[in-house]
Amino acid sequence: MNAHASTLAKAMDLGSRILKVNHAGEFGAIAIYTGQILVARWRAPGLVAELMEFREHERRHREIFAAELARRGRRRCRSYWLCGLGGFSLGVMTGVLGRSAISATTVAVERVVLRHLEHQLAQLQGTDAQAVIAIGAIVEEERAHHDQAATHVDDTSLLYRVLCPLVSMATESVIWMGMKL
Repeated sequence: MNAHASTLAKAMDLGSRILKVNHAGEFGAIAIYTGQILVARWRAPGLVAELMEFREHERRHREIFAAELARRGRRRCRSYWLCGLGGFSLGVMTGVLGRSAISATTVAVERVVLRHLEHQLAQLQGTDAQAVIAIGAIVEEERAHHDQAATHVDDTSLLYRVLCPLVSMATESVIWMGMKL
């Protein structure tokens, strides 16, 4: 195999690994919103419609990644079910804390996700067009989730200042772990 073909094969492998982790992450996001919706009906009923809309977007994002993985003949990430379990637990816990915690969780998760998506697009540009298309298809909705949730939080509150770094660290850890599996 020549050097160009080897470089292209490595890029496709990286693209597939990224897509697997993104697919699992979307499942985790669906689980977060499911847990939050469950509890928000009691703690923050005014957010339920928004959370349901976000969850539908995440379902569509998961399907985009699933379709591209299927096209490549790749299985889902080994961390898929862990992302779901962790996401649901995070959703229920932050849901119990109420409206601000629910929205702060979305802000923290989406901030990390957007940073990773932008990095992924830069890494794969020019080497894995199909992965770039799949990733690019979700960026604007993820940004909209971040921006809309940010309108519901007081970023000077103690809850926000404690919760956001914890959720960000957990999100970073899950992404890191998924890329290593």
